[in-house]
Amino acid sequence: MNDTLLRALAAGSTVAAYGAMCLAIYTRERRAVAATARAAQALAGDGTTPSTLVLFASQTGQAEAIAWQTARRLRAAGTPVRVMELNALDAATLRDARQALFVASTYGEGDAPDGASLFAEKAMAEQPDLSALRYAVLALGDRQYANFCGFGRQLDDWLSGRGATPSFARVEVDNGDPEALATWHAQWGDAEVAHDEEDSSAFAPWRLVHRSLLNPGSAGAPVFLLGLVPQAGTMPAWDSGDLVQMAVASDPTRPRDYSIASLSADGELQLLVRQEQHPDGTLGMASGHLTSTLAIGDTVTLRLRAHRGFRLEGNASRPLILIGNGTGLAGLRAHLRARVAAGRHENWLVFGERHAAHDFLCRDEIEAWQREGALAALDMVFSRDQAERLYVQHRLLQRADALREWLARGAAVYVCGSLQGMAAGVDAALRQVAGETLWAELVGSGRYRRDVY
Repeated sequence: MNDTLLRALAAGSTVAAYGAMCLAIYTRERRAVAATARAAQALAGDGTTPSTLVLFASQTGQAEAIAWQTARRLRAAGTPVRVMELNALDAATLRDARQALFVASTYGEGDAPDGASLFAEKAMAEQPDLSALRYAVLALGDRQYANFCGFGRQLDDWLSGRGATPSFARVEVDNGDPEALATWHAQWGDAEVAHDEEDSSAFAPWRLVHRSLLNPGSAGAPVFLLGLVPQAGTMPAWDSGDLVQMAVASDPTRPRDYSIASLSADGELQLLVRQEQHPDGTLGMASGHLTSTLAIGDTVTLRLRAHRGFRLEGNASRPLILIGNGTGLAGLRAHLRARVAAGRHENWLVFGERHAAHDFLCRDEIEAWQREGALAALDMVFSRDQAERLYVQHRLLQRADALREWLARGAAVYVCGSLQGMAAGVDAALRQVAGETLWAELVGSGRYRRDVY
């Protein structure tokens, strides 16, 4: 939050501005809920005609957005449509369908995204007869990874292996390639469709107003806290858990995603960015620009991205277990700020870094939350402060009784940070402590959400 600006505001105008902001947010959310309900009703079909299934396997929301775009085109052409996350689908429903369209992203090195993890483990282990099904697959991926579109390809092979008939060859999309997406959309008619929320925020210049080093003396790479404001216009709204994309001039086809570490009510968009350094000493294009070459007052091209898979949404009233490491604190910090603003204090933060002396990121804020009771539990895990390496997944196992008790009270689990190591270790620990049945319920109900990279 911009403290200098807040001190400059008179108390009366601050209250009025805050009230107006709350009313605006409330109005926007009510409209969004109503619009979503109308869209869902319109796209669900009338229940009498066999619907085309439009199924998405998403991690950061791109596959879901494309699925809804596809559904709108089909609906405009008169086709009854049912849109579902792949985790909500079972083999029997798929077997009874006449047509299914899959929009499938790939996570990490060829894995199913979280939105398809249950389907991949359970339904794809079965051998249903899908000979009556016609299908198409849109596979989203990134050629920088060895297993490009790995999950989309696995899904396509599984469907054809079960006897399903492809309507046309799998369409593969490298990092949102517009030509490949146009090929997919052309299959479903020329109807104009409304833009999704994902498309409503265009790239625009944002001005850097401050940047500070959070881990001086660290054995790890420098981590910076950045604050940015729009170069023109008012501060846009976003939800805790959302992302921002940065356009890189030298690599325009591959915008970089960053977890937002603040709320729009804070008056600025804040990021936690670790500076990447290549073996030859050069800095990463995006992190180097944000942490080094971009001067205070300069602008960078950004756009907001809704990340529905990591928003609080239906978990807003639940106890929250927030787990992460490194710059993953960004997404957890935004959620904690939202919880504090809402007066909800059943929050347990489990966070890992290297050394307490140098790597306790946002220490003053976290310790203030603990003193004020906004954190019901806090476990800071510093891997190199003892002879034996200790990570957040180890702390979860050590605190297994408390973890089971929080889950029994309906807690939701949010994980943000490293995909390799941390996220896999936390997932294994959660499965071990909760058991496979409860773990599957957490995933299927949306009580287990991840923003890992």
